Amino acid sequence: MQHTPAPAADTQPEAVAQTAQPQNCPAWQHLQQLAKQFAPSTQAATPQVPAAAHFDLRQAFASNPQRTAQLSLALHDAQGELLYCDYSKAHINGEVLQALLHLAEQTQVSALRDAMFSGAAINTSEQRQVMHWLLRVTDPAELPSNLLALWHEVDTTRRAFLDFAESIRADAQITDIVNIGIGGSDLGPCMAVQALYNHALPNKRLHFVSNIDAHDLQQVLQQVQRQHTLFIIASKSFTTLETMLNARTALDWFCNGEQEHNNGNTPDIARHFVGITTNQQAAAALGIRTTFGFWDWVGGRYSLWSAIGLPLAIAIGAQGFMQLLAGARAVDKHFAQAAPQENLPLLLGLLEVWETSFLHYNSRCLAPYHACLQRLPAYLQQLVMESNGKSCTKSDQPTPYPTAAPIWGEPGSNGQHAFFQLLHQGTQAVSVEFIAVRKPEHPWEQHHNLLLVNAIAQAQALMQGREHTQPQHRIAGNRPSTFITLPELSPRTLGALLALYEHRVFVCGAVWNINSFDQWGVELGKVLAQDLMQRINSNTLAGLDTSSASLLQRLLG
Repeated sequence: MQHTPAPAADTQPEAVAQTAQPQNCPAWQHLQQLAKQFAPSTQAATPQVPAAAHFDLRQAFASNPQRTAQLSLALHDAQGELLYCDYSKAHINGEVLQALLHLAEQTQVSALRDAMFSGAAINTSEQRQVMHWLLRVTDPAELPSNLLALWHEVDTTRRAFLDFAESIRADAQITDIVNIGIGGSDLGPCMAVQALYNHALPNKRLHFVSNIDAHDLQQVLQQVQRQHTLFIIASKSFTTLETMLNARTALDWFCNGEQEHNNGNTPDIARHFVGITTNQQAAAALGIRTTFGFWDWVGGRYSLWSAIGLPLAIAIGAQGFMQLLAGARAVDKHFAQAAPQENLPLLLGLLEVWETSFLHYNSRCLAPYHACLQRLPAYLQQLVMESNGKSCTKSDQPTPYPTAAPIWGEPGSNGQHAFFQLLHQGTQAVSVEFIAVRKPEHPWEQHHNLLLVNAIAQAQALMQGREHTQPQHRIAGNRPSTFITLPELSPRTLGALLALYEHRVFVCGAVWNINSFDQWGVELGKVLAQDLMQRINSNTLAGLDTSSASLLQRLLG
Protein backbone atom coordinates (compact mmCIF):
# COMPACT_ATOMS: atom_id res chain seq x y z
CA MET A 1 0.00 0.00 0.00
CA GLN A 2 1.66 3.19 -1.20
CA HIS A 3 0.38 6.72 -1.09
CA THR A 4 2.90 9.10 -2.63
CA PRO A 5 1.79 12.60 -3.61
CA ALA A 6 2.50 13.98 -7.05
CA PRO A 7 4.77 17.01 -7.50
CA ALA A 8 3.31 20.44 -6.90
CA ALA A 9 1.42 22.04 -9.76
CA ASP A 10 3.49 23.98 -12.28
CA THR A 11 1.15 26.94 -12.34
CA GLN A 12 1.49 28.96 -9.16
CA PRO A 13 0.67 32.55 -8.31
CA GLU A 14 3.71 34.76 -8.20
CA ALA A 15 5.18 35.49 -4.78
CA VAL A 16 5.08 39.01 -3.39
CA ALA A 17 8.48 40.66 -3.27
CA GLN A 18 9.08 43.01 -0.37
CA THR A 19 10.11 46.34 -1.88
CA ALA A 20 11.84 47.95 1.09
CA GLN A 21 14.12 46.81 3.86
CA PRO A 22 12.15 47.07 7.12
CA GLN A 23 14.71 49.34 8.80
CA ASN A 24 14.09 51.94 6.07
CA CYS A 25 10.34 52.07 6.73
CA PRO A 26 9.04 55.19 8.52
CA ALA A 27 7.26 52.99 11.08
CA TRP A 28 10.51 51.20 11.93
CA GLN A 29 12.26 54.50 12.57
CA HIS A 30 9.32 55.68 14.67
CA LEU A 31 9.49 52.49 16.74
CA GLN A 32 13.20 53.03 17.31
CA GLN A 33 12.38 56.37 18.91
CA LEU A 34 9.56 54.91 20.98
CA ALA A 35 11.80 52.11 22.25
CA LYS A 36 13.89 54.63 24.16
CA GLN A 37 11.01 54.97 26.61
CA PHE A 38 10.99 51.24 27.35
CA ALA A 39 14.32 50.60 29.04
CA PRO A 40 14.26 47.27 30.92
CA SER A 41 13.79 47.46 34.66
CA THR A 42 17.36 46.22 35.06
CA GLN A 43 18.72 49.33 33.37
CA ALA A 44 19.33 52.56 35.22
CA ALA A 45 17.94 55.85 34.00
CA THR A 46 20.03 57.83 31.54
CA PRO A 47 20.30 61.58 30.88
CA GLN A 48 18.50 61.00 27.59
CA VAL A 49 15.65 59.09 29.21
CA PRO A 50 15.23 59.80 32.94
CA ALA A 51 13.50 57.27 35.16
CA ALA A 52 10.26 59.24 35.20
CA ALA A 53 9.97 58.91 31.41
CA HIS A 54 10.43 55.14 31.38
CA PHE A 55 7.40 53.00 30.67
CA ASP A 56 6.15 51.26 33.81
CA LEU A 57 3.52 48.52 33.68
CA ARG A 58 2.15 49.41 37.09
CA GLN A 59 1.55 53.00 36.06
CA ALA A 60 0.08 51.86 32.74
CA PHE A 61 -2.57 49.79 34.52
CA ALA A 62 -3.25 52.50 37.10
CA SER A 63 -3.80 55.14 34.42
CA ASN A 64 -5.94 52.98 32.13
CA PRO A 65 -8.60 50.71 33.70
CA GLN A 66 -9.42 49.40 30.19
CA ARG A 67 -5.88 48.23 29.46
CA THR A 68 -6.60 44.51 29.82
CA ALA A 69 -9.75 44.73 27.70
CA GLN A 70 -7.87 46.67 25.02
CA LEU A 71 -4.86 44.34 24.97
CA SER A 72 -6.48 40.91 25.05
CA LEU A 73 -8.34 38.80 22.54
CA ALA A 74 -10.25 35.52 22.45
CA LEU A 75 -10.59 33.26 19.41
CA HIS A 76 -13.71 31.16 18.82
CA ASP A 77 -15.09 28.66 16.38
CA ALA A 78 -18.58 27.22 16.05
CA GLN A 79 -18.02 25.02 19.12
CA GLY A 80 -16.98 27.88 21.39
CA GLU A 81 -13.77 29.41 22.69
CA LEU A 82 -10.49 28.10 21.30
CA LEU A 83 -8.06 30.22 23.27
CA TYR A 84 -7.63 33.58 24.95
CA CYS A 85 -4.55 35.77 25.04
CA ASP A 86 -3.85 38.61 27.48
CA TYR A 87 -0.85 40.64 26.34
CA SER A 88 -1.60 43.63 28.55
CA LYS A 89 1.48 42.91 30.69
CA ALA A 90 3.76 43.32 27.68
CA HIS A 91 5.86 46.48 27.38
CA ILE A 92 3.56 48.12 24.90
CA ASN A 93 1.16 51.04 24.69
CA GLY A 94 -1.30 52.39 22.17
CA GLU A 95 1.26 54.41 20.26
CA VAL A 96 3.59 51.43 19.92
CA LEU A 97 0.73 49.21 18.80
CA GLN A 98 -0.30 51.63 16.08
CA ALA A 99 3.30 51.98 14.91
CA LEU A 100 3.61 48.19 14.75
CA LEU A 101 0.45 47.93 12.66
CA HIS A 102 1.88 50.58 10.34
CA LEU A 103 5.09 48.54 10.13
CA ALA A 104 3.09 45.47 9.11
CA GLU A 105 1.42 47.51 6.39
CA GLN A 106 4.69 48.99 5.15
CA THR A 107 6.41 45.59 5.05
CA GLN A 108 3.43 44.05 3.19
CA VAL A 109 2.72 41.33 5.72
CA SER A 110 -0.88 40.95 4.58
CA ALA A 111 0.12 40.71 0.93
CA LEU A 112 2.62 37.97 1.71
CA ARG A 113 0.03 36.18 3.83
CA ASP A 114 -2.45 36.30 0.96
CA ALA A 115 0.24 35.01 -1.41
CA MET A 116 0.83 32.03 0.91
CA PHE A 117 -2.87 31.22 1.05
CA SER A 118 -3.13 31.49 -2.74
CA GLY A 119 -0.37 28.95 -3.32
CA ALA A 120 2.48 31.26 -4.34
CA ALA A 121 6.07 30.05 -3.96
CA ILE A 122 6.94 32.30 -1.02
CA ASN A 123 9.84 30.01 -0.02
CA THR A 124 12.01 31.95 -2.42
CA SER A 125 15.38 30.28 -1.80
CA GLU A 126 13.96 26.87 -2.75
CA GLN A 127 11.18 28.11 -5.07
CA ARG A 128 8.54 26.22 -3.15
CA GLN A 129 5.04 26.86 -2.02
CA VAL A 130 4.33 27.06 1.71
CA MET A 131 1.10 25.18 2.27
CA HIS A 132 1.11 23.27 5.53
CA TRP A 133 -2.18 25.10 6.07
CA LEU A 134 -3.66 23.18 3.10
CA LEU A 135 -3.29 19.98 5.11
CA ARG A 136 -5.96 21.36 7.46
CA VAL A 137 -8.56 22.17 4.80
CA THR A 138 -11.48 19.75 4.71
CA ASP A 139 -13.83 21.74 2.45
CA PRO A 140 -12.44 22.33 -1.05
CA ALA A 141 -15.02 25.09 -1.59
CA GLU A 142 -12.78 27.30 0.58
CA LEU A 143 -9.92 27.10 -1.94
CA PRO A 144 -9.00 28.89 -5.17
CA SER A 145 -9.29 26.73 -8.27
CA ASN A 146 -5.51 26.45 -8.74
CA LEU A 147 -5.23 24.45 -5.51
CA LEU A 148 -8.06 21.96 -6.00
CA ALA A 149 -5.93 19.25 -7.61
CA LEU A 150 -3.43 19.43 -4.75
CA TRP A 151 -6.20 19.36 -2.19
CA HIS A 152 -7.59 16.13 -3.66
CA GLU A 153 -4.13 14.57 -3.28
CA VAL A 154 -4.03 15.77 0.32
CA ASP A 155 -7.49 14.40 1.01
CA THR A 156 -6.69 11.02 -0.55
CA THR A 157 -3.49 10.64 1.47
CA ARG A 158 -5.20 11.82 4.65
CA ARG A 159 -8.02 9.31 4.26
CA ALA A 160 -5.48 6.55 3.66
CA PHE A 161 -3.30 7.17 6.70
CA LEU A 162 -6.31 7.77 8.96
CA ASP A 163 -7.85 4.49 7.78
CA PHE A 164 -4.54 2.78 8.53
CA ALA A 165 -4.49 4.39 11.98
CA GLU A 166 -7.95 3.02 12.70
CA SER A 167 -6.87 -0.44 11.60
CA ILE A 168 -3.95 -0.35 14.04
CA ARG A 169 -6.23 0.90 16.82
CA ALA A 170 -8.49 -2.09 16.18
CA ASP A 171 -5.63 -4.60 16.03
CA ALA A 172 -5.36 -6.13 19.51
CA GLN A 173 -2.08 -7.81 18.54
CA ILE A 174 -0.33 -4.44 18.20
CA THR A 175 0.24 -3.01 21.66
CA ASP A 176 3.28 -0.76 21.00
CA ILE A 177 3.98 1.78 18.29
CA VAL A 178 7.57 3.02 17.89
CA ASN A 179 8.05 6.19 15.84
CA ILE A 180 11.59 6.56 14.49
CA GLY A 181 12.30 10.05 13.16
CA ILE A 182 14.11 13.24 14.06
CA GLY A 183 13.41 16.96 14.00
CA GLY A 184 9.94 17.65 12.65
CA SER A 185 9.37 13.92 12.21
CA ASP A 186 9.68 13.51 15.98
CA LEU A 187 9.07 16.77 17.85
CA GLY A 188 5.55 17.39 16.54
CA PRO A 189 4.00 13.94 17.00
CA CYS A 190 5.86 13.32 20.27
CA MET A 191 4.70 16.65 21.72
CA ALA A 192 1.11 16.16 20.57
CA VAL A 193 0.82 12.55 21.80
CA GLN A 194 2.00 13.66 25.25
CA ALA A 195 -0.27 16.70 25.21
CA LEU A 196 -3.33 14.60 24.35
CA TYR A 197 -2.49 11.71 26.64
CA ASN A 198 -5.95 11.85 28.23
CA HIS A 199 -7.59 11.49 24.80
CA ALA A 200 -5.51 8.48 23.74
CA LEU A 201 -6.50 4.84 23.43
CA PRO A 202 -5.38 3.25 26.71
CA ASN A 203 -4.21 -0.10 25.31
CA LYS A 204 -1.65 1.34 22.86
CA ARG A 205 1.75 2.52 24.05
CA LEU A 206 3.50 5.16 21.93
CA HIS A 207 7.30 5.43 21.92
CA PHE A 208 9.52 7.94 20.13
CA VAL A 209 13.13 7.40 19.08
CA SER A 210 15.05 10.29 17.57
CA ASN A 211 18.56 10.44 18.98
CA ILE A 212 21.38 8.71 17.10
CA ASP A 213 22.65 7.76 20.55
CA ALA A 214 21.64 4.10 20.66
CA HIS A 215 20.78 4.39 24.35
CA ASP A 216 17.58 6.05 23.16
CA LEU A 217 16.64 3.11 20.95
CA GLN A 218 17.86 0.56 23.47
CA GLN A 219 15.53 1.83 26.19
CA VAL A 220 12.55 1.47 23.87
CA LEU A 221 13.44 -1.96 22.50
CA GLN A 222 13.77 -3.27 26.05
CA GLN A 223 10.12 -2.35 26.65
CA VAL A 224 8.47 -3.90 23.58
CA GLN A 225 7.87 -7.33 22.10
CA ARG A 226 8.57 -7.86 18.42
CA GLN A 227 5.33 -9.61 17.50
CA HIS A 228 3.27 -6.86 19.18
CA THR A 229 5.10 -3.78 17.84
CA LEU A 230 4.58 -1.49 14.85
CA PHE A 231 7.57 0.61 13.76
CA ILE A 232 6.91 3.89 11.93
CA ILE A 233 9.96 5.10 9.99
CA ALA A 234 9.43 8.82 9.34
CA SER A 235 11.80 10.40 6.83
CA LYS A 236 10.68 12.22 3.71
CA SER A 237 13.77 11.19 1.72
CA PHE A 238 14.58 7.98 3.61
CA THR A 239 18.17 9.23 3.67
CA THR A 240 18.30 11.10 7.00
CA LEU A 241 21.39 9.63 8.63
CA GLU A 242 20.12 9.39 12.20
CA THR A 243 16.72 8.05 11.26
CA MET A 244 17.98 5.47 8.79
CA LEU A 245 20.64 4.09 11.13
CA ASN A 246 18.06 3.78 13.90
CA ALA A 247 15.65 2.18 11.43
CA ARG A 248 18.19 -0.41 10.25
CA THR A 249 19.14 -1.24 13.82
CA ALA A 250 15.47 -1.69 14.76
CA LEU A 251 14.96 -3.79 11.64
CA ASP A 252 17.92 -6.03 12.50
CA TRP A 253 16.64 -6.40 16.07
CA PHE A 254 13.20 -7.33 14.76
CA CYS A 255 14.42 -9.78 12.11
CA ASN A 256 16.92 -11.56 14.33
CA GLY A 257 14.40 -12.06 17.09
CA GLU A 258 11.62 -13.09 14.73
CA GLN A 259 13.77 -15.74 13.07
CA GLU A 260 14.52 -17.24 16.46
CA HIS A 261 10.87 -17.05 17.48
CA ASN A 262 9.56 -18.50 14.19
CA ASN A 263 12.13 -21.26 13.76
CA GLY A 264 14.00 -19.47 11.00
CA ASN A 265 10.95 -18.37 8.98
CA THR A 266 11.06 -15.04 7.13
CA PRO A 267 10.14 -12.15 9.46
CA ASP A 268 6.92 -10.31 8.58
CA ILE A 269 8.46 -6.89 7.99
CA ALA A 270 5.50 -5.71 5.93
CA ARG A 271 3.14 -6.11 8.88
CA HIS A 272 5.37 -4.51 11.49
CA PHE A 273 7.00 -1.61 9.60
CA VAL A 274 5.44 1.39 7.85
CA GLY A 275 7.20 4.29 6.15
CA ILE A 276 6.30 7.97 6.09
CA THR A 277 8.26 8.91 2.99
CA THR A 278 8.09 9.76 -0.68
CA ASN A 279 11.01 7.44 -1.44
CA GLN A 280 9.10 4.20 -2.04
CA GLN A 281 12.11 2.52 -3.59
CA ALA A 282 14.28 3.02 -0.50
CA ALA A 283 11.46 1.82 1.76
CA ALA A 284 10.88 -1.26 -0.41
CA ALA A 285 14.60 -2.09 -0.24
CA LEU A 286 14.12 -2.53 3.52
CA GLY A 287 11.04 -4.69 3.03
CA ILE A 288 8.56 -1.92 3.89
CA ARG A 289 5.44 -2.18 1.74
CA THR A 290 3.12 0.36 3.34
CA THR A 291 4.13 3.99 2.86
CA PHE A 292 2.43 7.36 3.13
CA GLY A 293 4.01 10.37 1.46
CA PHE A 294 3.86 14.11 1.71
CA TRP A 295 4.94 17.11 -0.31
CA ASP A 296 8.00 19.30 -0.70
CA TRP A 297 5.89 22.29 0.32
CA VAL A 298 5.53 20.80 3.82
CA GLY A 299 8.53 21.71 5.95
CA GLY A 300 9.44 19.21 8.65
CA ARG A 301 8.59 21.57 11.50
CA TYR A 302 5.16 22.15 9.92
CA SER A 303 4.42 18.50 9.14
CA LEU A 304 2.41 17.31 12.16
CA TRP A 305 -0.76 17.85 10.10
CA SER A 306 0.41 15.37 7.41
CA ALA A 307 1.07 11.63 7.56
CA ILE A 308 3.91 12.52 9.97
CA GLY A 309 1.04 12.77 12.46
CA LEU A 310 0.28 9.04 12.09
CA PRO A 311 1.39 8.23 15.68
CA LEU A 312 -1.00 10.87 16.95
CA ALA A 313 -3.81 9.56 14.74
CA ILE A 314 -3.24 6.08 16.19
CA ALA A 315 -3.32 7.53 19.71
CA ILE A 316 -6.42 9.72 19.44
CA GLY A 317 -8.17 8.23 16.42
CA ALA A 318 -9.24 9.66 13.09
CA GLN A 319 -12.00 11.73 14.65
CA GLY A 320 -9.62 13.25 17.17
CA PHE A 321 -7.09 14.01 14.43
CA MET A 322 -9.77 15.76 12.39
CA GLN A 323 -10.63 17.86 15.44
CA LEU A 324 -6.95 18.86 15.67
CA LEU A 325 -7.11 19.98 12.04
CA ALA A 326 -10.37 21.83 12.65
CA GLY A 327 -8.96 23.85 15.53
CA ALA A 328 -5.95 24.83 13.45
CA ARG A 329 -8.12 25.63 10.44
CA ALA A 330 -10.20 28.03 12.52
CA VAL A 331 -7.03 29.98 13.31
CA ASP A 332 -6.00 29.87 9.64
CA LYS A 333 -9.28 31.54 8.72
CA HIS A 334 -8.92 34.09 11.50
CA PHE A 335 -5.40 34.97 10.33
CA ALA A 336 -6.55 35.27 6.72
CA GLN A 337 -9.71 37.28 7.39
CA ALA A 338 -9.56 39.26 10.64
CA ALA A 339 -8.88 42.99 10.59
CA PRO A 340 -5.29 43.86 11.59
CA GLN A 341 -6.22 45.37 14.95
CA GLU A 342 -8.17 42.18 15.84
CA ASN A 343 -5.84 39.64 14.23
CA LEU A 344 -4.20 37.72 17.07
CA PRO A 345 -1.37 35.99 15.10
CA LEU A 346 -0.50 39.33 13.54
CA LEU A 347 -0.55 41.17 16.86
CA LEU A 348 1.54 38.57 18.67
CA GLY A 349 4.02 38.38 15.81
CA LEU A 350 4.39 42.16 15.84
CA LEU A 351 4.82 42.10 19.61
CA GLU A 352 7.63 39.57 19.17
CA VAL A 353 9.30 41.84 16.60
CA TRP A 354 8.99 44.76 19.02
CA GLU A 355 10.51 42.85 21.92
CA THR A 356 13.30 41.29 19.86
CA SER A 357 14.37 43.97 17.40
CA PHE A 358 13.59 47.12 19.36
CA LEU A 359 13.66 46.24 23.06
CA HIS A 360 16.46 43.70 22.49
CA TYR A 361 15.18 40.97 24.77
CA ASN A 362 17.63 38.21 23.96
CA SER A 363 15.46 35.22 24.89
CA ARG A 364 11.86 34.21 25.44
CA CYS A 365 10.74 31.90 28.23
CA LEU A 366 7.79 29.57 27.68
CA ALA A 367 6.05 28.42 30.86
CA PRO A 368 3.18 26.01 30.14
CA TYR A 369 1.31 25.31 33.37
CA HIS A 370 0.21 21.85 32.32
CA ALA A 371 2.30 18.69 32.72
CA CYS A 372 1.05 17.27 29.41
CA LEU A 373 2.63 20.24 27.56
CA GLN A 374 6.12 19.32 28.74
CA ARG A 375 7.44 18.96 25.17
CA LEU A 376 5.87 22.17 23.87
CA PRO A 377 8.99 24.30 24.55
CA ALA A 378 11.14 21.85 22.53
CA TYR A 379 8.59 21.82 19.70
CA LEU A 380 8.51 25.61 19.59
CA GLN A 381 12.28 25.82 19.72
CA GLN A 382 12.41 24.16 16.33
CA LEU A 383 9.41 26.02 14.94
CA VAL A 384 10.75 29.45 15.89
CA MET A 385 14.52 29.09 15.79
CA GLU A 386 14.79 26.93 12.68
CA SER A 387 12.32 29.19 10.89
CA ASN A 388 13.55 32.62 11.91
CA GLY A 389 17.08 31.99 13.16
CA LYS A 390 18.41 33.86 10.13
CA SER A 391 20.90 36.70 9.66
CA CYS A 392 20.38 37.22 5.94
CA THR A 393 17.37 38.81 4.26
CA LYS A 394 15.60 37.43 1.22
CA SER A 395 17.49 40.03 -0.81
CA ASP A 396 20.82 38.54 0.40
CA GLN A 397 21.65 41.42 2.72
CA PRO A 398 22.79 41.03 6.35
CA THR A 399 20.01 41.77 8.82
CA PRO A 400 21.04 44.90 10.77
CA TYR A 401 18.57 43.96 13.55
CA PRO A 402 18.10 40.94 15.82
CA THR A 403 15.75 38.26 14.54
CA ALA A 404 14.47 35.21 16.45
CA ALA A 405 15.33 35.17 20.14
CA PRO A 406 16.10 31.75 21.65
CA ILE A 407 13.17 29.99 23.33
CA TRP A 408 13.53 27.99 26.50
CA GLY A 409 11.26 26.82 29.27
CA GLU A 410 9.82 24.13 31.47
CA PRO A 411 6.31 23.31 32.69
CA GLY A 412 5.04 25.15 35.74
CA SER A 413 5.25 24.94 38.60
CA ASN A 414 8.60 23.12 38.26
CA GLY A 415 10.16 26.12 36.53
CA GLN A 416 9.41 28.31 39.53
CA HIS A 417 11.85 26.26 41.57
CA ALA A 418 14.53 26.34 38.87
CA PHE A 419 14.94 29.47 36.75
CA PHE A 420 12.26 31.93 37.89
CA GLN A 421 14.80 33.50 40.22
CA LEU A 422 16.58 34.85 37.14
CA LEU A 423 13.30 36.06 35.66
CA HIS A 424 12.54 38.12 38.75
CA GLN A 425 15.96 39.39 39.80
CA GLY A 426 18.40 38.58 37.02
CA THR A 427 20.34 41.21 35.09
CA GLN A 428 18.50 40.50 31.82
CA ALA A 429 14.87 41.25 31.07
CA VAL A 430 13.22 38.13 29.62
CA SER A 431 9.80 38.08 28.02
CA VAL A 432 7.79 35.26 29.63
CA GLU A 433 4.87 33.50 28.01
CA PHE A 434 2.48 31.66 30.31
CA ILE A 435 0.04 29.01 29.07
CA ALA A 436 -2.68 27.68 31.35
CA VAL A 437 -5.70 25.40 30.89
CA ARG A 438 -8.97 26.16 32.63
CA LYS A 439 -10.44 22.63 32.87
CA PRO A 440 -8.29 19.77 34.20
CA GLU A 441 -8.62 16.15 33.11
CA HIS A 442 -8.21 14.74 36.59
CA PRO A 443 -10.53 14.84 39.62
CA TRP A 444 -8.23 16.67 42.07
CA GLU A 445 -9.52 20.24 42.12
CA GLN A 446 -7.14 21.46 44.81
CA HIS A 447 -4.12 20.51 42.69
CA HIS A 448 -5.46 22.36 39.68
CA ASN A 449 -6.46 25.47 41.60
CA LEU A 450 -3.01 25.71 43.17
CA LEU A 451 -1.39 25.25 39.75
CA LEU A 452 -3.45 28.05 38.19
CA VAL A 453 -2.97 30.55 41.01
CA ASN A 454 0.77 29.90 40.82
CA ALA A 455 0.77 30.82 37.13
CA ILE A 456 -1.23 34.00 37.73
CA ALA A 457 0.88 34.92 40.77
CA GLN A 458 4.14 34.58 38.84
CA ALA A 459 2.91 36.88 36.07
CA GLN A 460 1.69 39.30 38.74
CA ALA A 461 5.02 39.20 40.57
CA LEU A 462 6.97 39.88 37.39
CA MET A 463 4.90 43.02 36.90
CA GLN A 464 4.54 44.25 40.49
CA GLY A 465 7.88 43.41 42.03
CA ARG A 466 8.51 44.25 45.69
CA GLU A 467 10.10 47.18 47.45
CA HIS A 468 12.40 46.35 50.36
CA THR A 469 14.95 48.14 52.50
CA GLN A 470 17.50 45.39 51.83
CA PRO A 471 18.66 45.39 48.18
CA GLN A 472 18.94 41.61 48.01
CA HIS A 473 15.27 41.31 48.92
CA ARG A 474 14.17 43.94 46.43
CA ILE A 475 12.39 42.76 43.26
CA ALA A 476 12.21 45.49 40.65
CA GLY A 477 9.08 44.33 38.84
CA ASN A 478 8.00 45.98 35.58
CA ARG A 479 8.99 42.81 33.73
CA PRO A 480 6.96 41.72 30.70
CA SER A 481 4.81 38.67 30.14
CA THR A 482 1.90 37.43 28.07
CA PHE A 483 -0.70 34.89 29.16
CA ILE A 484 -2.52 32.38 26.95
CA THR A 485 -5.40 30.30 28.32
CA LEU A 486 -7.18 27.30 26.81
CA PRO A 487 -10.65 26.26 27.96
CA GLU A 488 -9.41 22.64 27.97
CA LEU A 489 -6.52 20.71 26.46
CA SER A 490 -8.21 18.89 23.60
CA PRO A 491 -7.30 18.08 19.99
CA ARG A 492 -9.28 21.11 18.87
CA THR A 493 -7.64 23.62 21.23
CA LEU A 494 -4.17 22.17 20.75
CA GLY A 495 -4.58 22.54 16.98
CA ALA A 496 -5.56 26.17 17.45
CA LEU A 497 -2.62 26.88 19.75
CA LEU A 498 -0.07 25.36 17.35
CA ALA A 499 -1.50 27.18 14.34
CA LEU A 500 -1.34 30.43 16.31
CA TYR A 501 2.38 29.91 16.85
CA GLU A 502 2.95 28.97 13.20
CA HIS A 503 1.36 32.17 11.97
CA ARG A 504 3.26 34.26 14.53
CA VAL A 505 6.46 32.85 13.05
CA PHE A 506 5.23 33.83 9.61
CA VAL A 507 4.49 37.40 10.69
CA CYS A 508 7.93 37.85 12.24
CA GLY A 509 9.67 36.51 9.16
CA ALA A 510 7.60 38.72 6.88
CA VAL A 511 8.47 41.87 8.83
CA TRP A 512 12.16 40.93 9.07
CA ASN A 513 12.21 40.12 5.33
CA ILE A 514 13.74 36.69 5.95
CA ASN A 515 12.74 33.31 4.58
CA SER A 516 11.04 31.42 7.42
CA PHE A 517 10.74 28.23 5.38
CA ASP A 518 14.29 27.13 4.60
CA GLN A 519 17.03 25.94 6.96
CA TRP A 520 20.38 26.03 5.20
CA GLY A 521 22.23 26.38 8.48
CA VAL A 522 21.15 22.87 9.48
CA GLU A 523 22.88 21.28 6.50
CA LEU A 524 26.53 22.16 7.11
CA GLY A 525 26.91 20.00 10.20
CA LYS A 526 25.42 17.03 8.32
CA VAL A 527 27.98 17.42 5.52
CA LEU A 528 30.88 17.69 7.95
CA ALA A 529 29.66 14.66 9.90
CA GLN A 530 29.75 12.59 6.70
CA ASP A 531 33.29 13.81 6.03
CA LEU A 532 34.40 12.81 9.54
CA MET A 533 32.84 9.36 9.17
CA GLN A 534 34.82 8.88 5.97
CA ARG A 535 37.97 9.92 7.80
CA ILE A 536 37.29 7.35 10.50
CA ASN A 537 36.78 4.64 7.91
CA SER A 538 39.92 5.62 5.98
CA ASN A 539 41.95 6.35 9.11
CA THR A 540 43.18 9.71 7.85
CA LEU A 541 43.21 13.10 9.56
CA ALA A 542 45.09 15.00 6.85
CA GLY A 543 43.83 18.56 6.36
CA LEU A 544 41.66 18.50 9.47
CA ASP A 545 41.94 21.28 12.04
CA THR A 546 43.94 20.31 15.11
CA SER A 547 41.04 20.57 17.56
CA SER A 548 38.75 18.29 15.54
CA ALA A 549 41.59 15.85 14.91
CA SER A 550 42.42 15.73 18.60
CA LEU A 551 38.80 15.12 19.55
CA LEU A 552 38.48 12.32 17.00
CA GLN A 553 41.54 10.62 18.41
CA ARG A 554 40.43 11.09 22.01
CA LEU A 555 36.87 9.89 21.50
CA LEU A 556 37.19 7.37 18.70
CA GLY A 557 40.85 6.39 18.62
